[in-house]
Amino acid sequence: MNRELVNFFLDHLSIERRLSPHTITSYSTDLEQFIAFIEPQKLLEVQAMDVRKWLISLSDDTIQNRSINRKLATLRTFYKYLLRSGKVAENPMTSIRMVKTTKKLPHFVRESEMENLVENRKIASNFSEARDELILFLLYGTGIRLAELISLQNSQVNLAAKTIRVIGKRNKERVIPIPQLLIELIQAYRGFCTFENSQLLLTDKGDPLYPMFVQRLVKKNLGEFSQLEKLSPHVLRHTYATHLLNRGADLNAIKELLGHANLAATQVYTHNSMEKMKAIYLQAHPKA
Repeated sequence: MNRELVNFFLDHLSIERRLSPHTITSYSTDLEQFIAFIEPQKLLEVQAMDVRKWLISLSDDTIQNRSINRKLATLRTFYKYLLRSGKVAENPMTSIRMVKTTKKLPHFVRESEMENLVENRKIASNFSEARDELILFLLYGTGIRLAELISLQNSQVNLAAKTIRVIGKRNKERVIPIPQLLIELIQAYRGFCTFENSQLLLTDKGDPLYPMFVQRLVKKNLGEFSQLEKLSPHVLRHTYATHLLNRGADLNAIKELLGHANLAATQVYTHNSMEKMKAIYLQAHPKA
C-alpha cells in the first residue's frame, strides 16, 4: 500500500508538476530513506517527533545541512500531497523548520576565460564537432538548465526571430533571445545533421542526449580554459547570469530569462557582483 502511495506521488511529480527525472530520483531516494527509518507501516501515522528523530539520525551520520533541508522539502511536498489526497488527516511537517545553512555563492567562469574559449574555437568539420560546440554555447548563451537543453525541440527554435522557446519547471514557458553566434552554430549543426528527429540535439547515433553526455562534454571543454574545480552545465547557467548582471542587466530581466519563480532565487548573483566591485575597489582605490 505504502509503495503504491509513493509511486502515485512520484507520478504526480512527473506528469502534473513536470519535474526532471533527476529531481524525481532525489525525491524517491529521500522517501525510501525515511520509510526505512520509521518502518513502512507507520508512513500514514507519522508525527512531528518521528521526523525530528530522523533529523537527529541524519545529523549523527554527518549529513550536511543543505542535504538535510532537501530531504525535509521532500517530506513537506509528500505530506502536502497526502493531505490533499485525503490519505492523512494532519500534516506532520507543519511544525518542522529547516536547519540553518551557510550561503553558498554560485561558481562561474570568468569573462576572460569565456573569451578565450570563443577565440580558440575551431570551425566544425563534422556533425559531432558542430553539436558539441552548439551545446556549450547554448548553455552559456541562454542560461538554460540541463534538462531544458536535452528536451529542446527543433520547433522551439526560431532563427528568424532570433529566439528559443523553453519549457521549464512546472511546464512554465519562456522565450530567450539568442545571439548571432548561436544562430550560425545552429545552422552549421543542422547542415551536418542527417537524422530525422524532433529533438534539436542528438548523439552520434541519432538518439536524444542524456545528462552524463552533456556533463562530460562541458567538463572536458571548459577544463582547458577555466581553473574552477567544479565544471558543469549549471556552472554555465551561473556564468550566463553573472555576466549579464556584471554588464548592467536588470535583475528582474535576468529572473525572467532564467525562469526563476521568484526574485530571491536570482538575487544570489548580486553577491558575486558585489565581490567583483570590492576587488576592483581594493585594487584601484589609493586608500583601500
